[in-house]
Amino acid sequence: MKITVVGAGNVGATCADVLAYREIANEVVLVDIKEGVAEGKSLDIWQKSPINLYDTRTIGSTNDYTKTANSDVVVITSGLPRKPGMTRDDLIQTNAGIVKSVTESVVKYSPNAVIIIVSNPLDVMTYQAHITSKFPRTKIMGMAGILDTARYKAFLAEELNVSPKDIQAVLMGGHGDTMVPLPRYTTVGGIPVTEMISAEKLDAIIERTKFGGGELVKLMGTSAWYAPGAAAAQMAEAIVKDQKRVFPVCVKLDGEYGIDDCYLGVPVILGKNGIEKFIELDLNADEMELLQTSRKHVKEVMEVLDRLNA
Repeated sequence: MKITVVGAGNVGATCADVLAYREIANEVVLVDIKEGVAEGKSLDIWQKSPINLYDTRTIGSTNDYTKTANSDVVVITSGLPRKPGMTRDDLIQTNAGIVKSVTESVVKYSPNAVIIIVSNPLDVMTYQAHITSKFPRTKIMGMAGILDTARYKAFLAEELNVSPKDIQAVLMGGHGDTMVPLPRYTTVGGIPVTEMISAEKLDAIIERTKFGGGELVKLMGTSAWYAPGAAAAQMAEAIVKDQKRVFPVCVKLDGEYGIDDCYLGVPVILGKNGIEKFIELDLNADEMELLQTSRKHVKEVMEVLDRLNA
């Protein structure tokens, strides 16, 4: 099995490291546009193999996509962070151009790959990659729900003083402050979370989750990378190992939840073919209202991209 990670920044390098350490594939290729960065980081990861005892070969490449040929999964993390004075439209235009170019190269050398998008703004970059690749919607998806859910679980584990291993949860919608947490589907060791925590504390955790990325930017002055990189690696593992894992991922909806032509996070089953099945939860009126609000926000950003591509 072969996995390519495009973008050797903090997120991409972390993803490649997790993939190698967990021996998720025989070969991991790290690609970056900056001379020597991917080669250096992949060499560093490979030199760690005798210490952590893994066999996965890591190979670096400066913009040479021939080394990525016949990848089973490709994770795209490329893109610039939003800088002071940069509008949302500026960020979308810049990163859409990067994602479009990368996707074209990926498709040329790995036409059968499953593509995972991590670049931001996540939902609209998944849209850009989808229309560029012309892949079936089951083979191109965005990583957002796993990261958001992980933050939610981590905050709950901290508040309840329990292991995060025992918490199960689902989040839906767009990546960001319009995400849709679903306390009704959150359990701790099979026990509904509402029986273990007050509504006030649960609401506070949900709000913290919505702005989880911003909290880290304020603390560090840059975006997170350990959790996002690990989340993308977990998706890749479910695909290459055909694990049939249930995860929330960003994907184009075609009628699910009564929504058409919009890229939102929903629970799916991930396996060797990418998205093996869409799971439609029986949302109540309040949950559906939140999902529709999220849909409206994502569609507005998609329309920005449409105007830029016109």
